[in-house]
Amino acid sequence: MTTHSATQVAILAVPETTASTLYGMFDLFVAAGRDWELLMHGRPGASLLRPLIVSRDGRGFRTGNGAWIQPDASLADCPAPTAICIPDLLVVPGAALEGHYDPELAWLLACHGRGTLLAGACTGSLLLAETGLLAGQDATTHWAYCDALARQHPEVCVHAHRALVVSGEGGRLIMAGGGTTWIDLALFLVARLVGVDEAMHLARIFLIDWHHEGQQPYATLTAARQVEDALISDTQVWVAQHYDTHSPVAGMVRCAGLTERSFKRRFKAATGMTPMDYVHTLRLEEAKQILESSDAPIEAVAEEVGYADPSFFRRLFARRVGLTPRQYRRRFRGLRLTLQ
Repeated sequence: MTTHSATQVAILAVPETTASTLYGMFDLFVAAGRDWELLMHGRPGASLLRPLIVSRDGRGFRTGNGAWIQPDASLADCPAPTAICIPDLLVVPGAALEGHYDPELAWLLACHGRGTLLAGACTGSLLLAETGLLAGQDATTHWAYCDALARQHPEVCVHAHRALVVSGEGGRLIMAGGGTTWIDLALFLVARLVGVDEAMHLARIFLIDWHHEGQQPYATLTAARQVEDALISDTQVWVAQHYDTHSPVAGMVRCAGLTERSFKRRFKAATGMTPMDYVHTLRLEEAKQILESSDAPIEAVAEEVGYADPSFFRRLFARRVGLTPRQYRRRFRGLRLTLQ
């Protein structure tokens, strides 16, 4: 049961909120202090956190996925929370949020000014960026939104590879990356607000495995997508079919019909990457697919995607992905086989 002395955690709900993250956080928070006692001693303990779903006007609504959200309070009626969580938002990467969440942003700023801790899960971090509180701070969000966040808020230092980031004065701005890293965020908050032991209890109860590898295995999937410069776009199409050749950048230069210097400058301006970095990105993405779907030796994988030196391939893969090729295969091949 929940007690009056429990620490209040507000969960902000907007129409773009996904219900799974919102109610997943709610369930995990209310379990703190309660469920371990129930399992170990046969009687529920007192919940040490009091989650409260808060929306602009306190009225129920359906999310974009069709789930019904019934808030507990409006922004105006919400008692001062110790922490506020912002679940992920179902929005298009790069969507303009200005003007859509003014009441929520004003509330977040007012609460933070009174000492409240703010936590954004996945794309919920986009709202934190809109408050201006992330200026000059480290941040993260879902890997598919990191580039857009960096473009829209160049004053924010976005870390696409990190699953959890703690920023701001007193560490009162906390962000988690994509997908189920909201669980990492929730556990971190439990450890911060209640204690590490209780966070460990919840990890055991819910069989939670911390996302040690972060988002880096996925973060390059959206790197340097661009369609504005048709000539550069054509070279991207060409190299997608010829990245395994001996000199792919030279082939891109020939395809573009420019001098090498002009091409490299124009490619960097259009994509934010050097041509060779782009080639590495394509090669490593293909290498991931091979590692997930076959038992081919690492040396053979390296050669298939265009690397004559397997040692260089291993070092580059580990630096870019955050896992060695062998670690990546061990972690992700089983999942692919299960889903097939």
